[in-house]
Amino acid sequence: MVKAGLEDVVATDSSICNVDGKEGRLIYQGYDIHDLATHSNFEEVVYLLWNGRLPTKTEYETLSKQLRQNRALPDDVVKTMQTFPKNSEPMEVLRTAVSMLSMYDPDHSSDTREANIAKAMRLTAKIPTIIAYWDNIRTNKKLMPPSEDLNLAANFLYMLKQQKPDELSTKSLDIALILHADHELNASTFAARVAAGTMTDMYSAIVAAIGTLKGPLHGGANQEVMKMLQEVGSLNNVDAYLKKAFEEHKKIMGFGHRVYKTEDPRAWHLRQMSEQLGKQFNDLKWFEMSRVIEEAVFREKHLYANVDFYSASVYFLLGIPMDMFTPIFAMSRVSGWTAHVLEQLSNNRLIRPRADYIGPNNLKYAPIQQR
Repeated sequence: MVKAGLEDVVATDSSICNVDGKEGRLIYQGYDIHDLATHSNFEEVVYLLWNGRLPTKTEYETLSKQLRQNRALPDDVVKTMQTFPKNSEPMEVLRTAVSMLSMYDPDHSSDTREANIAKAMRLTAKIPTIIAYWDNIRTNKKLMPPSEDLNLAANFLYMLKQQKPDELSTKSLDIALILHADHELNASTFAARVAAGTMTDMYSAIVAAIGTLKGPLHGGANQEVMKMLQEVGSLNNVDAYLKKAFEEHKKIMGFGHRVYKTEDPRAWHLRQMSEQLGKQFNDLKWFEMSRVIEEAVFREKHLYANVDFYSASVYFLLGIPMDMFTPIFAMSRVSGWTAHVLEQLSNNRLIRPRADYIGPNNLKYAPIQQR
């Protein structure tokens, strides 16, 4: 039986990520997301996704050093970005710049596992620089060179806001990156694996993933959540907004999930971070509005908040522009995309599904004069 959107169709075996929709669990290489979000950090999770185990102290320090030392972009890539129209969408810029990076990778012509891990490392290191540089460029700020003294989350905020971030902001973004790092065969990850299955290069597979994430049915939901919160405006307006939305059967962004039948485990952590950041910056209205909306949607429609709902206010409070929300998703998810490319290549078979034909049969060609 054909299932629209391949819903619940098993396409491959994978040890990278398990999404347990019934129990509301997310597991990376055997580790529960709650355990990782509470105790780990993004760099450690990157190693876990690529290697199937947590790193030793030496392995962790080696990868962290490699990521810090590979943040700089080739001069030609930066110069090209400076020629882009200032109103270009950040995801378009990211897609184009990542495609360019392929031509400057020293392992470009090698397809060994070691070379592909090196490419994955460089992509993970450079994508935050692309995103931050684009915001510098389009707002006519000086380019803030990446720091080798900060972890990935802190360095991104430093480059974006051009000042060193506080501890809570760094920790919040670091946890958000962990939560978004992988999610099994979502659309962009599947696109990366389909591309990798053709034996194309790592960069082409990641460009395919970025292009897929750009679609509004995949990435961008948290941006729409923030637009909704701004439209509501204040806690006093929530009830009237929701009453009208329910009457008009308007979709409330940030609720429900194709796989989870209970609470999205990532939403729990983001909810806490939204409240903590709101308290720190004396700006709790976004959290308070979100909490009332969450309770009302569950009461009215029995839908749970997903990862996008509270990530909206978290990113907004971190000072990240709304059209950068989806690139932040990519900044994290590249770790999972590359892990899936590595896994696909380890036992590759071209991904070539079939379709049930529902068109006409036995038509006869008629000359153009007779049509």
